[in-house]
Amino acid sequence: MQPVRQGDIEKTIVATGKLEPKRYVNVGAQVSGQVKKIYVEEGDVVKEGQLLVEIDATVFETQVQKAEAALESKKAQLTQLKAERELALLRAKRNEELNQQDAVSQDVVISSQTDVKVLESKIIASTAEIKADAASLAGDKATLGFARIYAPIDGTVASIAVREGQTLNANQNAPELMQISDFTTMTLRAEVSEADVDDISRGMPVYFSTLGNTEKRYQSTVRQVLPTPNVVNDVVLYQVLVDIANPNGTLMDSMTTQVFFVQASKSNTLIVPVAAVKRRGPEQIVMTQKGNALQPLPVTTGVRNRTEIEIIEGLKEGDSVVVGLKEGAEMPNSNRGSTFGGAMPRGPRGI
Repeated sequence: MQPVRQGDIEKTIVATGKLEPKRYVNVGAQVSGQVKKIYVEEGDVVKEGQLLVEIDATVFETQVQKAEAALESKKAQLTQLKAERELALLRAKRNEELNQQDAVSQDVVISSQTDVKVLESKIIASTAEIKADAASLAGDKATLGFARIYAPIDGTVASIAVREGQTLNANQNAPELMQISDFTTMTLRAEVSEADVDDISRGMPVYFSTLGNTEKRYQSTVRQVLPTPNVVNDVVLYQVLVDIANPNGTLMDSMTTQVFFVQASKSNTLIVPVAAVKRRGPEQIVMTQKGNALQPLPVTTGVRNRTEIEIIEGLKEGDSVVVGLKEGAEMPNSNRGSTFGGAMPRGPRGI
């Protein structure tokens, strides 16, 4: 016999998962060169825009200086061309006046006008070259700027993959320097079997605990169910993402968790062992003891899990129910009365 008790009950889907920072950045290098200085260590808290790594920029500085010199030279040439054009304009105007006085021939006038047009063409070409050189200089300055790597987000230096003095080659793949992680919000990646994933939806209540602290529960809700499964040894598992605030930093990267997705729950309700409830036709019944006999009692049930079931109607707190009695069995030490399922007790065999 088991007493009917009042308490809390929930139906859950159980899974395991791993924690990771919701937001993180793998910081890479966009230029090749030798690592000159690393300004942070693993575990350091950094702010967005903080200098992390400096790559030797001697080559890039030289390129910028050459580009600046070339640009200044082109600007000087343009200034000279403009001065020559002004002089050519004056000469052409003077020749026109002299031609009207028959002091110079028409060929001289045409020649001086041609000189003006040639100089104007050179000015246009020189202006275009200056724009191109200015763009090239801007690119060289940007490349020079890439030699200093700054934090892209606020966070913590989770790992550093390079050392001072190491040579980086960015010609093929951007070398990863370090990972910056924002641990203020963590994401739990839970792996749920294909048999259960249909019962999980966005916004569903979730709680979990870590292997290091099984007593503490972290509450949240489902953010997303990823559509592409992971198949391991022919077992199909779907990833379910759950976000959890981590202001104190107690949750850490790669922690293993046990996760409970709450399908249904009730508080301060009547509960009996699930083995106490049987089905008889359309009814659900429990067996209670009346004297030495078993009496079937119809009940209305609610939330059910693997071990317990909620009783909505039919029992009250303190009542006792029979647990684990098989269909057709009699109450121990009973020669009369009802049996489970309504079967009559057996009498002596006829002669």
